[in-house]
Amino acid sequence: MAHENEGISSMRGIGVPELLKLLKKVKKLSFEDVEIVAEEFAFELTPIVLQAVSPETQKTLNQVKERVAELASLLGITVPQVAPPPPPVVEKPLELEKVTFEPPVFTYTGEIAEVQIGATGKEGGTRKKTIKIGGEKCPPFYRFEHPTPNRPVVALDVFDLLPPLPKTIKEYYKGVLDDHVAWINKCIEEYGSDLVTVHLVSTDPSIKNTPAPEAAKFIDKILDAVDVPFMVGGSGDPNKDLEVFSEVAQVAKGEKLVLASATIDMDLEKVAKAVSENNLNVIALAFLDINQVKELNSKLMDFGVSKNQLITDPSTGGLGYGLEYTFSMMERMRLAGLMGDPVMQIPISCAATNGWAAREAWMKVDEWGPREYRGPLWEAVTGLLGLFAGADLFMMMHPLAAKILKKTSEILSKHKIKEDLKEIPYENWVTMKI
Repeated sequence: MAHENEGISSMRGIGVPELLKLLKKVKKLSFEDVEIVAEEFAFELTPIVLQAVSPETQKTLNQVKERVAELASLLGITVPQVAPPPPPVVEKPLELEKVTFEPPVFTYTGEIAEVQIGATGKEGGTRKKTIKIGGEKCPPFYRFEHPTPNRPVVALDVFDLLPPLPKTIKEYYKGVLDDHVAWINKCIEEYGSDLVTVHLVSTDPSIKNTPAPEAAKFIDKILDAVDVPFMVGGSGDPNKDLEVFSEVAQVAKGEKLVLASATIDMDLEKVAKAVSENNLNVIALAFLDINQVKELNSKLMDFGVSKNQLITDPSTGGLGYGLEYTFSMMERMRLAGLMGDPVMQIPISCAATNGWAAREAWMKVDEWGPREYRGPLWEAVTGLLGLFAGADLFMMMHPLAAKILKKTSEILSKHKIKEDLKEIPYENWVTMKI
């Protein structure tokens, strides 16, 4: 016998212990003229099972098997056959169990009051149509509990004195900015808004300080020229707005117009008197404070304004500028009303126009994309979040944003979808075209 490490060529007379000691150092053995004398001789072959091998490895394994078989044949040994490993089991994906989803249906102790905007001749007004908001008995668009009684509505803005407006908005009203009646008709007939808000910004003491009686005459002319319901907005100055609303209430008596807005720093008793005595509606504007919402609503109701004449506005932060505070408050207000809080059982207003306060809506930055798209999208998203949170009335500026919101509210408010939605195979949902 020869071996590589020690160079030993003969092992005559070597004992077993010495042989084992030498074999520990051996890497390769070769036998020549070997005669094995033993009462019992055994080879132990340990098979190696590989699930996946390369072609080169498989070739080597086959060669080893052949050499072992030849050696076993020379020695008269029977080599047990090792069964090849079974092919890997490929499990078929389990099918999803098809079940019928039954949404949980709750019963609420309260419901939201219904407010009518506008009054026809039979009702003591001169409007051709009326608009109703509110009346919900469940969270927004929970059609599995109750159908939406009145679709949320959109009001586009009209100004008695043109303030600085983004160019993309002024383009839509080109030719009518100096004709308020034509402006209102364009909003209703061409852009499909449900109503308009006529903002008396000229009454602001820091701008033109138009006297309250003169502002009331302007509204009286609008009432004669158009036959749709509308809202009347003030300048934001609490003292001047109180004067203006008192005068406007007299010329709009019985018309169920909406005065926008009463704030906590106004004489709420005088506001309530103007509203209740002249059969009008009023928006109570708080400033992102739910306790202030409760206080405003409670005081106006104590002074004589009914739930059916009151709309509450918690203030609207634009997208990226406090919107999360807005919709979380709206959700709390709506749920509180449904759960029985009487001062929260009031329709909600959302000033989506505040989306334009965000610089991303109007600032010229090339990396942000065209302002013509950014502005209306910013306003639309602001409004949509309010819609999903439960708002019933939306003040908006851009016709495209208003159209997006109105179309969405129409779809969500449908009592029944005529066409069944096609089932989308779950395994192809990434590439499915709808």
